Amino acid sequence: MKLKDDTKVNLVFCATLKLILQVGVAGITMRQISREAKIATGTLYIYFKDKETLINALFEKCRASAIDIYFKGYNETDPFEKGFNKIWNNMLSYRIEHFDQAVFLDQCYHSPFITETAKEMNKRVLQPLMRLIERGKEENLLKDEDTFLLLTFMIGSVHELIKYLRYTGRKLNNVITDAAYKICWDGIKR
Repeated sequence: MKLKDDTKVNLVFCATLKLILQVGVAGITMRQISREAKIATGTLYIYFKDKETLINALFEKCRASAIDIYFKGYNETDPFEKGFNKIWNNMLSYRIEHFDQAVFLDQCYHSPFITETAKEMNKRVLQPLMRLIERGKEENLLKDEDTFLLLTFMIGSVHELIKYLRYTGRKLNNVITDAAYKICWDGIKR
């Protein structure tokens, strides 16, 4: 039996992300993906038995990668707001540098293709962010509101800023970044 080639898997993932930006998760087909990846459709089916399997594998890879980037350079011993600011800025960088992955992840949350296993994995990888918000509440720095609601506000501020910049053609600069962070922080702090 021939071993699977990681290079081909990467090509498939890149092709899938590119197509999703054009037609969305529901709109892509295995044939389009194989054509975009420049591999035979039969070869694609060797790697992924169907579109759902491919989408879930890509979802898990992108989600885990995003969380790793969110926490890059974060130190739990830093004062809370410094750490919160670091993660907020890392989220911003991730969505700029990996816009295709961010769009894909957003679409997956509303997709019937995502399995319960992938949804459970998503809950697990979100735990560090939940703990971050809980820490802020325990230190009486964040509002005493539902943790997930506060996390949603944090993530949403980044997501909407990037969409605004992307679709209006405006460039991110320190003034915009600082103002957006301040609005987010002021919205959830005590």
